[in-house]
Amino acid sequence: PDLGRRFAERKRCADPECSMLMCRGKAMRDFKGPDCRFVNFKKGEAVYVYYKLIGKSTELWAGSVGSDFGYFPKDLLEINHNYSSEELELPTDVSILFFF
Repeated sequence: PDLGRRFAERKRCADPECSMLMCRGKAMRDFKGPDCRFVNFKKGEAVYVYYKLIGKSTELWAGSVGSDFGYFPKDLLEINHNYSSEELELPTDVSILFFF
């Protein structure tokens, strides 16, 4: 299937709207994404995870650093707190998070 600008067809979230935090972690090194769909961070910064892509791009998660939101490689995060043990599997086009 043509995913267009989506990285995967499905994702795992803590709630049906993907608005609840799944977990928090600490960045293990600096990351600068290749485009505006990615969130940049510095080593040691707190990263909050809202959903995890599954299927084609399982290495990418989506979350926030400060007021910035975007994708990042999951391997750059050391999880230090889980907010939810429940994970729902949803299509990637079900929800859109906006941060102002």
